[in-house]
Amino acid sequence: MSVLDNNTIPNDNEINNLGVGERIRILRTAQNRTLQEVADSCGLSKSMISKVENNKAVPSVAALVKIAQTLGTNISQLLEQDGWDKAIVTTRKEAENKLVKTEKGYMIFPYASEFHEKKMQPFLFVARKGEVIPHQLSHEGEEFVYVIEGSMKMQVAETEYILKTGDSLYFNAMQKHGILPISESVTYLDIFV
Repeated sequence: MSVLDNNTIPNDNEINNLGVGERIRILRTAQNRTLQEVADSCGLSKSMISKVENNKAVPSVAALVKIAQTLGTNISQLLEQDGWDKAIVTTRKEAENKLVKTEKGYMIFPYASEFHEKKMQPFLFVARKGEVIPHQLSHEGEEFVYVIEGSMKMQVAETEYILKTGDSLYFNAMQKHGILPISESVTYLDIFV
């Protein structure tokens, strides 16, 4: 039986073992909100919210930010695992092995998901030419992008930037932005504040 099957709010230990989708469902149901209400507030479809809650889709980071804001929390609270660890080490191999593909076609890994109440959320992104669905999005906060390997086009508002290995970009995330790989594959660090 799942923690969610008994219609009670799980305790901290149970929440620590839940995935992002299950945490979103718990917050939504605890607030007596319907899938449609959350979808309308986020600008997403009801079916997308349902897929996320049922772990059938991995939302883009921007979508996750909007869902978190709608539910009165932040992205770190949705991603955190254990809560109070003070130093988190992640090897490159661990991060690469845990990449998950989003509905927009790129792969992500959230660093330090077990660190409680982070002030920033770093992500490892891998985008492959021909797999990323062109899109632009905006959300609250600021972003710092650092290209680890490869090259990409990054559009922020009306300006297009070409970023190559070692290049970085810092911008206000309220401006519409999006990326497209130029090289066959681009790996980059994206830190949301």
